[in-house]
Amino acid sequence: MFDHSYMHCWRHKTPIIYRATSQWFAGMDVKPKDGGHTLRETALKGIDETKFFPDWGKARLHGMIANRPDWTLSRQRQWGVPMAFIVHKETGALHPRTPELLEQVAKLIEKSGIDAWLALDLKDLIGDEAASYEKNKDTLDVWFDSGSTHQTVLRGSHKEQSAFPADLYLEGSDQHRGWFHSSLLTSSMLNGAPPYKALLTHGFVVDGEGKKMSKSVGNTVAPQDVWNKLGADMLRLWVATTDYTGELSISDEILKRVTESYRRIRNTLRFLLANTSDFDPAKDALPINELFEIDRYAIANMAALQEQILKNYEGYEFHPIVSKLQTYCSEDLGGFYLDILKDRLYTSALTSPARRSAQTALWHITHSLLRVMAPALSFTAEEAWAVFATPEAYAASDETIFTQTYWELPTVADGAALLEKYAALRAVRTDVTKQLEDLRTSGAIGSSLQAELTIKASAAKYRLLSSLDDDLKFVFITSQATLVEVESEADEGVAVAASAAAKCERCWHYRADVGAHAEHPTLCGRCHSNLFGAGEKRKFA
Repeated sequence: MFDHSYMHCWRHKTPIIYRATSQWFAGMDVKPKDGGHTLRETALKGIDETKFFPDWGKARLHGMIANRPDWTLSRQRQWGVPMAFIVHKETGALHPRTPELLEQVAKLIEKSGIDAWLALDLKDLIGDEAASYEKNKDTLDVWFDSGSTHQTVLRGSHKEQSAFPADLYLEGSDQHRGWFHSSLLTSSMLNGAPPYKALLTHGFVVDGEGKKMSKSVGNTVAPQDVWNKLGADMLRLWVATTDYTGELSISDEILKRVTESYRRIRNTLRFLLANTSDFDPAKDALPINELFEIDRYAIANMAALQEQILKNYEGYEFHPIVSKLQTYCSEDLGGFYLDILKDRLYTSALTSPARRSAQTALWHITHSLLRVMAPALSFTAEEAWAVFATPEAYAASDETIFTQTYWELPTVADGAALLEKYAALRAVRTDVTKQLEDLRTSGAIGSSLQAELTIKASAAKYRLLSSLDDDLKFVFITSQATLVEVESEADEGVAVAASAAAKCERCWHYRADVGAHAEHPTLCGRCHSNLFGAGEKRKFA
């Protein structure tokens, strides 16, 4: 009996005693016969040529390769891939025809399975020499198995669909000493280079309190339960919203927050799909220079967002992408552009330039949005694509959005200026909206459309607001907006009063001309014009 306090098996929790045995090694510092680089030198050079996400993985893998001993390839186990060597009984030397014999054994295994090696009688392989030789009983290190998949996959089973080296290897942070490591060494031996161009490392899933998941503790979350209850896209969105470079926390509370984010994106999509449902781009789309100013701004804004998101995708930065999409749907679209657009979409004549301008912008935005969200919200994007694409486009795409490249948005000539202008407008609008909300809370007005605004502005702010002319009221979603120029910032301010005018039952604006047309006493003048006349004149919003 041995009494010892060190080394317990990590799986069985039972004591381990080491014993010295002969092993097979891959030499890290053996100079090849052709005088080339050693395995260590080749591997370290390969690391320098590899991209790492996150970049700290490079130093970690470099340190492991630089300081590791020779690789022990053999294991004394009954199970596993046999090291099908034939060795001399006395000297332990390999049979001189080892490469040729290995090929013969491989063909036997290909035909009859792994047991062919165990059942093999050496006389059938080497004849009379069998008396002096024996079969090697060792099995191969499993890391050599997984580490050589690049050869069988990229150069074998999937060589038509892929290429060597792979664009990316993706695994958990423990694989710097595992699959990343053994793949690098086997490919350095075979190819003199890594089997990958880049390595991406992620952390491990923990519960909401940051504790390691364990069945015995009962804090595990089964992926099947999440997608059965919430849908697969909710699980995908949780992954995409989490910074994978550290630990990934999951709990019912976290998933609840993800569900709310998903609902915002999905509701935005529903609005876009609904308001482009009667839009035929071949007949109804307007040229970019004929669009209303705010529509051109919206396209320029989407183009800027798409450019940022594509850069994030290049760097495998997923959580900033989802954050930008959430902000875009809730603030840029829901809280600003679409909020302003509703009046024009719902009250303008069906085929008027005002409505077609809005729909043209929405059509381009939807094309772009579906594509940038598809890698994360795959099922939602696929479902929306089936509704959004024209029958011709849907058929040409093989009925999937995943045959599409990113959408090329039309170039807005004054895009940079519009982005700057509307950023300033949105800042003013935020201040005005707060005052309107205070009035609504107090009960002075029922909705913002019941309000009449008087804005006192000086210098740059006056020029900014006056550039929208009579369309200014649509930006603030009020029935009236009057602009007064003052001399200094100190004199600036906003006055809000409840309208005394009647409410139009169609557009809900409070206007003095409600009932001006006797045949339609509940309509305002602009609704009457939109329905029965030439339509109201708008060019900005």
